[in-house]
Amino acid sequence: MASASAPRDAPPVVGIGIVGYGMMGKAHCYGYTLAPHVRPLACRPRLCVISGRNRAAVAQAARSYGVKRAVGDWRALVEAPEVEIVDICTPPGTHAEIVAAAAVAGKAVICEKPLAADYADARRAVDAVNAAGVPNAIGFNYRRLPAVSLMKQMIDEGRIGEPRLWRGTWLSDEFLDPEIPFDWRFRRTLGASTIADLGAHLIDLAGWMVGEVVAVAAQSKTYVSARRDPKSGASAEVDVEDASAALLRFRSGAVGVLETAKIAPCRPCDFVVEVNGTDGTLRFDYARLNELWYGDVRDSSHLYGMRRLRAEHASHPETAGWWPIGQGIGYGASFVNQAADLLQGWPHGKWTPDLAAGLEVQAVCTAIEQAAREERWLEVADVIANATV
Repeated sequence: MASASAPRDAPPVVGIGIVGYGMMGKAHCYGYTLAPHVRPLACRPRLCVISGRNRAAVAQAARSYGVKRAVGDWRALVEAPEVEIVDICTPPGTHAEIVAAAAVAGKAVICEKPLAADYADARRAVDAVNAAGVPNAIGFNYRRLPAVSLMKQMIDEGRIGEPRLWRGTWLSDEFLDPEIPFDWRFRRTLGASTIADLGAHLIDLAGWMVGEVVAVAAQSKTYVSARRDPKSGASAEVDVEDASAALLRFRSGAVGVLETAKIAPCRPCDFVVEVNGTDGTLRFDYARLNELWYGDVRDSSHLYGMRRLRAEHASHPETAGWWPIGQGIGYGASFVNQAADLLQGWPHGKWTPDLAAGLEVQAVCTAIEQAAREERWLEVADVIANATV
């Protein structure tokens, strides 16, 4: 409800609660703060509450991010009457419980990816929001980068013909140093697999652009199997893989290759997506995130090769309200666009991608994990059918 001092024509306020104050909590707060500056919205987002177990750290985060107050328990955030949207930015293994509690409380839910650490919890999260009938969305923010969104648009327009080959790689050096101490990232039940952590974004883009993944084969490897627990000083077992690679089959007949790794030296956060069709190729490289590379076999032979498109023009998707072409749109813009896209139709507009999209991605991640363990091809539908929920 708008305050008494607000102009009569001011949009109503919607209260946001951010569960988690780390990097993703910061990114989501940034998104809500900037969204009204780039788009006209149906409401005004207000950062009401942020939660975290470390009271001193979450209090500092609240001051830094512009959140009205901080609490130590996420349950207090969910119960706060001023919070209408619960935005979950905690480790994946905690997501399902928070989603369910928020849904029961009648709050809209936005959840960071992956939806959960395993398929069963992801299924429970989707069941909870469906039963409550609350708006819900999954944080696949890279869809909101102009170059990535333009890539999807061009595929839908038939610019490369029928997609035949898809490939995606995501390389980082996050786990490279064997002296990094043990924490939640190395426990699969809390931090999820590397396939789910990094691969979730790529699998989402693959499904969004090319269609449903129906079968997978994979391999995974953990090179540092134990790390020092900083609390006890003892050695703690690592059950998260350092690197994985997968082969994908799409329902359309297209095939794909996926690679994820957290031990690639000097690769901080590098991902590439390429689609080859019957008539052309599209390629996106995150290291040059305002560019999209495009080749069309229907061009004159004098123009053979790939051309660079500057995905910053006002005619391109997800550029509305941003800078003139040539000024660049960065990582943070994906969260601003995400917040703006979701809030433009509040409270009745359809949110996309929703948690059901996150569940579809989780199914593929689970299939890849199982295929790597069993060293064989698996049908995604069989993995879903055999899942215990």
